[in-house]
Amino acid sequence: MRAAIFGTPGIENLEVRDVEVPRPGPHDVLVRVVRAGVNPVDRFTVTGMRQARPMPHVPGAEFAGIVEEVGEEVEGISRGDAVVDYPRVFCGRCDMCISGREMLCRTGGVLGVASNGGFSEFALIPEAAAFRVDASLGWDLLASLPVSALTAYHGLRASGLRAGETVVVVGASGNTGMFAVQLARIMGARVIAVSRRPRGWLMDMGADDVVEPGSAAEAVSRFTDGRMANVVVDSLGSETTPLSIGLLGPGGRLVSYGTLTGGTVPVDMRQVYSREISIIGSTGGTRAEFGELISIAGSRGLVVRVWRTYPLGEVRRALEDLSAHDRDGRIMLDVERRR
Repeated sequence: MRAAIFGTPGIENLEVRDVEVPRPGPHDVLVRVVRAGVNPVDRFTVTGMRQARPMPHVPGAEFAGIVEEVGEEVEGISRGDAVVDYPRVFCGRCDMCISGREMLCRTGGVLGVASNGGFSEFALIPEAAAFRVDASLGWDLLASLPVSALTAYHGLRASGLRAGETVVVVGASGNTGMFAVQLARIMGARVIAVSRRPRGWLMDMGADDVVEPGSAAEAVSRFTDGRMANVVVDSLGSETTPLSIGLLGPGGRLVSYGTLTGGTVPVDMRQVYSREISIIGSTGGTRAEFGELISIAGSRGLVVRVWRTYPLGEVRRALEDLSAHDRDGRIMLDVERRR
């Protein structure tokens, strides 16, 4: 099979070549990958910012495809089923796993980082990470659920978001941002999307307003009659966190699940304690939430905006384009497509 693989960190060292098809163990599922989402975590893995194992390594944290083969003890999943991956490696035995927080497993990690991932024609995953889905939802959407949508869903749930509250999504046009907008709307919130270049398609996804960072505070104050936001979702980090805290009203909650612009943040703690602001760290999501999200995707019509789709052979370009200034939606790998 063809796979994107590297032995030494660096995008320049990532190559697509033939490797052996992995063989399923008793509790494994072999997936013929149709589509894979391209995320910052994949770039971090390839460049060495995340510790990959095993080496040589196949990245790719989120993907969707068709079951090719199952292990002899696998139940409930059959050859020919459409599946997506739950993007975590977890032991199922530690206190975190037993309490239903598999994404915090003591010995686990991100699928595609702590194990080989989906940037290949076939991917091997444990049966507990294979979730059956309806292929009619579309491969681009399905391959966006494991990381992009689940990260946003878990973060909003962690915030305790209630219907009628106001949510600001900073970085709304990014991979997770577009889903945070949709899911917050589904949860009954009013949604203000913050993007460096206002995009009308965010309005189509459910945003009540789309504003630039420089005018966000004025827009939120006007939109909420001076009360400011209840929840701010920020996936960008140091460049925007001070702004995000400033957008919150008394009792507001900041959800942070990304540091694309840096992880060191100057915070005026007077704002935090004087308004009793909560700062909530969020990573990934639980298996239970993933099941809920898959149901929501079908019943509530989640959508994904794709900017560019590349064949597996152009995986380097796909990773490099994550930082393209004019990126206007997701980047996907059509793994089945040849040049």
